[in-house]
Amino acid sequence: MNVMDAIAKGESLTIQKKITESDTALKYGSGKLDTLMATPSLVAMMIEAASKLLDEKLPEGFITVGKVAYVDHENPTYLGETVSVTVTVEECDGIKVVLSMKAYDEVGLIGIGHHHRYVVNKQALLEKAKEREELLQNRDF
Repeated sequence: MNVMDAIAKGESLTIQKKITESDTALKYGSGKLDTLMATPSLVAMMIEAASKLLDEKLPEGFITVGKVAYVDHENPTYLGETVSVTVTVEECDGIKVVLSMKAYDEVGLIGIGHHHRYVVNKQALLEKAKEREELLQNRDF
């Protein structure tokens, strides 16, 4: 598998979403604002876009997983506004993919960031998770 052939620098994807009550800081438990988009909601939207951009390009059995997300949530967005997130591949070494991320609402820029995702074999990852889960068996917490 040569991921560098599948994922090219400069590729991008934009997704949009209308902000609902489930996206507010109050619903995320990240604050008491019930009319503004929560930072975790913005980050989740950015990660969703990154995953959609990359995972469909990979061979069967491979996925990407997030490792690092750095986001500056610079401006507030009211409930009901539409947010657009664009992610762009900045570099890919075959395993690690670095993406830039920008988010806009109907007024302008609301957030920027970078995200690192890694290409992994899905089955191998699930097996590793299962091994870790088995370590918890018969433990008294």
